[in-house]
Amino acid sequence: MPTSDRLDIHPTALIAEGVQLGERVRVGAFTTLRGPLTVGDDVTIGDGCRIGGAPEITTMPQHEPGGYAGVRIASGATIRENVVIHQGSLRSTVIGARSWLLNSSYVAHDVIIGTDCVISSGVKLGGHAEVGSRANIGMNASVHQRRVVSPGAMVGMNTAVSRDVPPFAKVLGSPPRVWGLNIYMLEHLDIDRDIRDALAVAYSRGDTLLQHLPRPTDDQSGAHYVQWWLERETDLRPMRAVERVGLHAE
Repeated sequence: MPTSDRLDIHPTALIAEGVQLGERVRVGAFTTLRGPLTVGDDVTIGDGCRIGGAPEITTMPQHEPGGYAGVRIASGATIRENVVIHQGSLRSTVIGARSWLLNSSYVAHDVIIGTDCVISSGVKLGGHAEVGSRANIGMNASVHQRRVVSPGAMVGMNTAVSRDVPPFAKVLGSPPRVWGLNIYMLEHLDIDRDIRDALAVAYSRGDTLLQHLPRPTDDQSGAHYVQWWLERETDLRPMRAVERVGLHAE
């Protein structure tokens, strides 16, 4: 596909059937895109990426075109070099608007990544995992299949996330634990002070399920990030917090 005002496709890239590209999309050298795949406007896809391969599920056909639930990449996303993203099996694999996937990261089938996320170099996201908006996952971290990383959370590099991460938590270690709050993101988003304090108290008590957290009201800044977690409370396996470590919201 030639370069034009609408698209910038390197001549060595392979664009297979079922791929829909928005406006001002860039696709780098030796990248392969397979459908069903929808790419929004202003998306950058780097060199050597493999997007739209078959789900790695032993009961499904491999290396056959079509028949899968697809991939959706929202507007403004940046996909750097050598990223691999697989088709969904039951739902589309989704990359949220303005999210960054750094080089050599891997997104398995049915994963949903929210808006404005950072998936760092070498990160691996297992099938059906979900990453909330504004989350930041550090280099070479791994998220187990079907696990949740909540909005605003920060996962330290090399962390193996085997349980669900609550909102705005700072997670690291082996085994991984909640060690505090992602203060930078709380301040950056100007989250309501009452919500910050309530989260700090909950995590200092080891209450990562937020069972005793007062439900935030719709008029509080950041309430929807916490509601995202609370709406999933019946299906969660929350990560433990390190208790009494002096967590603060400031």
